[in-house]
Amino acid sequence: MTTLALAEKITGTPRGAVPAPAVAEAKRSLLNWMGVAVGAADHPMVDMVLEVAAAWGGQPQATVVGRGLKVDEHTAALVNGISSHIFDYDDTLLDTILHPSAPVWPALLAYGERHGLAGQPLLEAFVLGVEAEQRVAQVVYPSHYDRGWHITGSVGAFGAAAAVGWLMGLDARQMTYALGLAATQPVGLREMFGTHTKAFHPGKAAANGLQAAYLAGKGFNSSMRSIEAPRGFAHVTSEAPKLERLTQGWGESWQIMYNSYKPFPCGVVIHPANDAVVRLRGEQGVRAADVERLELSVHPLVLELTGKKEPRDGLEAKFSVYHCAAAGLIDGWVGLAQFKDQRVTAPDVIDLRRRVVATVDPSIAEDQIRARAVLRDGRVAELYVEHCLGSKDNPMTNEQLERKFGEAAAPVLGAAGARNLMDTIWQLGRARNLEAVMALTGPAVPR
Repeated sequence: MTTLALAEKITGTPRGAVPAPAVAEAKRSLLNWMGVAVGAADHPMVDMVLEVAAAWGGQPQATVVGRGLKVDEHTAALVNGISSHIFDYDDTLLDTILHPSAPVWPALLAYGERHGLAGQPLLEAFVLGVEAEQRVAQVVYPSHYDRGWHITGSVGAFGAAAAVGWLMGLDARQMTYALGLAATQPVGLREMFGTHTKAFHPGKAAANGLQAAYLAGKGFNSSMRSIEAPRGFAHVTSEAPKLERLTQGWGESWQIMYNSYKPFPCGVVIHPANDAVVRLRGEQGVRAADVERLELSVHPLVLELTGKKEPRDGLEAKFSVYHCAAAGLIDGWVGLAQFKDQRVTAPDVIDLRRRVVATVDPSIAEDQIRARAVLRDGRVAELYVEHCLGSKDNPMTNEQLERKFGEAAAPVLGAAGARNLMDTIWQLGRARNLEAVMALTGPAVPR
């Protein structure tokens, strides 16, 4: 039974078995996740979810990051998962386009804070959660994604359930139940991209996985073959599942080591275009006023996922290669400011956006692009990006991650508060109680 075999791999991994490089990458993932979650904490989406939760009631058990308040554990996982995905700035495992942290860290932090856990086991649990969710993603990708599933939501609950269940000390049968409960709750349709509901997907996956682990711990059972059965998760949600990926080579390497981080807050397939226009401006001096036409040769997923030619607001602009190329060339960077609604509708951006031409080239890899700026005086500026910034072959450094953290979190926490939280995350393995860490995520100015 394949699901049981995966459960045995998870539960059979003892504390202390996760190697130091994987734990170090878990800290990088947490720093990245926390920065973007705190940065988006003031978004109206968060207000709406908290208003609904308040009407239902619940004990104050776990912290809503960036808000300085506590809600029940389940709601904390939901809200923090939502806020971490609002900016579309989270980490990515590029071979499945899975954002691994958004479903797992919210569940782990809510559970760990409520139960007073130390930092080191949480870091190890995160590595195992990512291992589980990414292996399920590899089983069903790409047909799962092609069918229209948002893979972060649909497989994220496996990661949350595995991570929390491992901390709980579930045995193999109980873990199989937890995975089964995750399997029966896939969340996320790609149709929702560009709307509030996209960010709901990882939040709901985090909450579903957390609940799955709790229920399984009580003996709430499920099929023992929830992934591999003919009517199980893999065959229902994909056309050619690769079930051997669930356990093959377990422990030989760790999926978290292939994690990548976004230097730009938008769909990851646009990142080569962003990198290209920033470099065209910085290295070759190309200016928007001089451009007759900006030609981009892109991977097929770019137009499939981010082909919105006339985005109406910041959310839609995150799925527009045309907007990103235009704003990036004009402003010299593609950051949070370039996705403000007023920047998306600015006349200079709209004007250049309409002069961007994107064409699919099947020979282009997902982290590559060919950019060609045809200038009004007849000159041509060209650039080939082999591996864009943030990809696994051109990763962000710790220093770059820290700058990103500051950009996102300092407006909420203040510069000193952001620095304090950042330093604490780097030292999380020494933290004896997560509650003290989560206390640092409150805003500099109370709401």
